[in-house]
Amino acid sequence: MANTRNEIQKWRYALLVVISVSFILFQLYIAMVRPLDRWLQVPYHMCFGLLAAFMFRPMADNFKSRTAKSLAWIYDIILVALLIYIAYFFTTNLSFLQNRIYNIDEMRPSDLMAAYATIFVVMEAVRRIMGRNLFIFIMIFIIYAFLGQKLTGIFQFRGMSWQTFGEVMIMDVNGILGSPLTASMNTLFYFLVFGAFFSSCGGGQVLIDLGMKLSDKTVGGPAKAAVLSSGLMGMVSGSAVANVSTTGVMTIPLMIKSGYEPHQAASIESIASTGGQIMPPIMGIGAFIMAEMIGVSYLTIASSALIPALAYYGSVFLLVHFLAKRKQMVSKDSGVKYKSEPIVPRLYQLLPIVALVTIIFRGGSLTRAALTGTALAIIVSLFSKKTRMSLKGYVDSMLDGIRQAAGITVPTAAIGIMIGIVIQSGVANKLTKIIANTGDSSIALALIFAMSGCLLLGMALPTVAAYLIANILFGSTLINLGLPALPANLFIFYFGVIAQITPPVCLASFTAAGIAGANPWKTGWTAFGYAFVAFIVPYVFVFKPEILLMDATPFTIAIAVMILAWGIIFLAAAVTGYLFVPIDNVIIRAAFFITAIMIIIPNTVVMLVGSAIGLVFITYFFLTSVKRKKQLEIAA
Repeated sequence: MANTRNEIQKWRYALLVVISVSFILFQLYIAMVRPLDRWLQVPYHMCFGLLAAFMFRPMADNFKSRTAKSLAWIYDIILVALLIYIAYFFTTNLSFLQNRIYNIDEMRPSDLMAAYATIFVVMEAVRRIMGRNLFIFIMIFIIYAFLGQKLTGIFQFRGMSWQTFGEVMIMDVNGILGSPLTASMNTLFYFLVFGAFFSSCGGGQVLIDLGMKLSDKTVGGPAKAAVLSSGLMGMVSGSAVANVSTTGVMTIPLMIKSGYEPHQAASIESIASTGGQIMPPIMGIGAFIMAEMIGVSYLTIASSALIPALAYYGSVFLLVHFLAKRKQMVSKDSGVKYKSEPIVPRLYQLLPIVALVTIIFRGGSLTRAALTGTALAIIVSLFSKKTRMSLKGYVDSMLDGIRQAAGITVPTAAIGIMIGIVIQSGVANKLTKIIANTGDSSIALALIFAMSGCLLLGMALPTVAAYLIANILFGSTLINLGLPALPANLFIFYFGVIAQITPPVCLASFTAAGIAGANPWKTGWTAFGYAFVAFIVPYVFVFKPEILLMDATPFTIAIAVMILAWGIIFLAAAVTGYLFVPIDNVIIRAAFFITAIMIIIPNTVVMLVGSAIGLVFITYFFLTSVKRKKQLEIAA
């Protein structure tokens, strides 16, 4: 968090330090000393997160006049008082909450007051931190909760009274204090703080430099370097837009200098940065929430996501290679070089992430892994003058981590409102019934329906919020129609991520276009085309669970991977117009696309026919390239 003291008043800076230190001490206490009762630790986590969010973005920042600023601060003081009251309520009513029988004991006036105070501060935090899209979306559900009985048709339900609504929101495990907020408390907080310290202590820059150098001297090197460095950073940062902003300022100019057009460079950077959120072992932060939501280990999710993520990045690598060959780029002759300090002497700065991954894969807790990684990030930063920070530097890193943690606390608390309403109204079951009534094609229709919904949500909301809402609306629908929970949730998560590069609202692509000086609209559609394999892979792993390492042998996994790789070659050829030689004929490129789909379709006969056609294409265009080389040699 650069220039923190210049961005906010000194007194607010000091207050934020106090809040952040208190928040961290609380999280360390429940992780390392003694967990509290869930009726205490989850509300405390929420109150700390919302308090930090309000202080990082006070209402007064929206006004210029002194009077308006004063009134805004009074409003924020009221919000802080409400948060203190909420924490006090749960502290003094712990015994009552532990013994209360949900849906039988009536809500007392004090219970309702605490419930609606909680709803109010959460919704205000959503409006202020997450923006109007999520706020409006949740408000629609709240209105539906109270007026559902006035609707007609399949979405009609008995509606919720003020008492029932308040009870569901704070007394039910499916309300505000439910699984998403619990995941924020148990896991996300620690990993976000780790990410902040890891980046500021030098590890993030090493990842970028490593990715840039590994592909520096290959054909299309700058683009491949962008893919590597952005992918490595993306899995830590958890935000496609933030990743584009961090790595794109280095990679995009290099790509343009090496011969890529600005919109192409921006597109490559945006899809590379976006894919980091689906790349194990860290996968941004979405996988941690998924583990909490479906009750499986994080290691299981990371292992299952490995092959699809490799397919995504393999396709992007192949695509930039084909583009470079088509443009006859040779990086080492282009004069474009990425300058950085020697990497080998700095590899020790990757020790925190190595330790984190090792602990996870050895079965250690996610919290322990993140805490160990954070401690090591601070320790290794002391080894070099360039990474050693002043006390202010470490404090600013802490504030950056708390800012990110608060930014996750808000949506995870808010999504609990929707979860409670969806469960009470039975919306998910009604969606299942609508799709199931279409007949035998209900699975395919449900997948298309879920994909469309995820893309729409992902365009308007951050990935985590989009995944949580999509999981509420479509996850149970897919599961009720027969899909296992893991493929169903990965399907939803992938499309929530891909929405960042899907027009018309593709924030990652627009951010990259701004850096490249390219047309945002052209960049968005180019990125959409380049990342087309990302739209295919989720359907593949739903119908071929071997891709997710589910119920599979090494042989069946190998076969599934080879088939997928074979299909990806022709998808890349169709998009770029290159297969050993440049191909401008639209009909041939369309034939490549059809061939790829035939190969990937989970039907043995169709796959074999598509593979045979693909072999013919490969042979023909390879021989064509050999013939052209000989002709050029003779002409020379």
